[in-house]
Amino acid sequence: MYHVRARAFALSLSLLALLLSACAAPPARAELERLRLPDGYAIETWAKVPGARSLVVVPDLGAVLVSSRGDAIHAVRFDAATGRAGAVVPLKRGLKVPNGIAWKDGALYVAEQHRIVRFPGTRVETLAAARPQVLFDALPDDRWHGWRDAAFGPDGWLYVAVGAPCNICLPRGLEGTLIRLDPNGGAPQVFARGIRNSVGLAFHPETGALFFTDNGADNMGDDSPPDELNRAETAGLHFGYPWFGGGTDRTPDFAGDTPPAGARPPVVAFGAHVAALGVHHYRGAMFPAEMRTDALVAQHGSWNRSVPDGYRVVRVHMDPDGTVRGYAPFIEGWLGPDGRAFGRPVDLAELPDGSLLISDDRAGVLYRVTYRAP
Repeated sequence: MYHVRARAFALSLSLLALLLSACAAPPARAELERLRLPDGYAIETWAKVPGARSLVVVPDLGAVLVSSRGDAIHAVRFDAATGRAGAVVPLKRGLKVPNGIAWKDGALYVAEQHRIVRFPGTRVETLAAARPQVLFDALPDDRWHGWRDAAFGPDGWLYVAVGAPCNICLPRGLEGTLIRLDPNGGAPQVFARGIRNSVGLAFHPETGALFFTDNGADNMGDDSPPDELNRAETAGLHFGYPWFGGGTDRTPDFAGDTPPAGARPPVVAFGAHVAALGVHHYRGAMFPAEMRTDALVAQHGSWNRSVPDGYRVVRVHMDPDGTVRGYAPFIEGWLGPDGRAFGRPVDLAELPDGSLLISDDRAGVLYRVTYRAP
């Protein structure tokens, strides 16, 4: 009964968030001025996109593709020379929670709640008209943690996060895993297990290791368990869920059970309930050189903490080999001193000029971050 009530509550929150994002107005100048960035950095509202979630920059299309947790994907045209946004074009409608998107070899790959599909297209117009090519149609079709994330790895395979359909439970089948698929065909492989709800995948530009976020369990207290950034250099690893709710914090449901041997702890334990989502390794030339290969992580913000936390972007300091040396806030201020937030960052991506885009599904916008040496 507890799980049924919790599930209904979570679904209600998800639907409310979608409605709020559809009606949201872009942040006013006074709200943007609340955002705190390091010296030399500036942020602006770049484009308005309802429910903006995952981002894929496709220079060949001259567009940024933007997913949602509703039924739509949009394309934002941009000028590569100036970095300015152009028209916002509805690209796809009628999809089922198309949160996870990726691009490879002239095609858009979409991880919906229940399947993975591909849309070929060399221009925005042909992409919009393309019919889906179904690659796999047996993902766990459950709304709870059904918003996938997707990214292509250096091996050319598509990696997709498949959340657990619960707060704390023993996953079955593909639940609670990261899977990968050969885009040329074949059944998916399980790459990693023991993952509650990852909504951020990124491959280190030097080592090729996969870094991914994972959201810790709810209802274990204000300060437990932590959200995570994890590292997977190879297939077959287990990351501890549901024996661990996040970090090394044991869940009450499985406290008396022995965790899998070799369960991996995170490389970063963030604050509890900050909702760590998108992760991106900076590669561009606009920001200072010491930023390159560091990871930026969007913390969407807590919903079940008595004192809200998150609502920021953090910078994870890494050595060139991906060894983590710590993390610190990079952009803060979406959460006001009154505990109310005007925005919730979700994902991050780079434009060709090295400026950074950040999606915000509460405000329904994309921000652009630029740098000029002070």
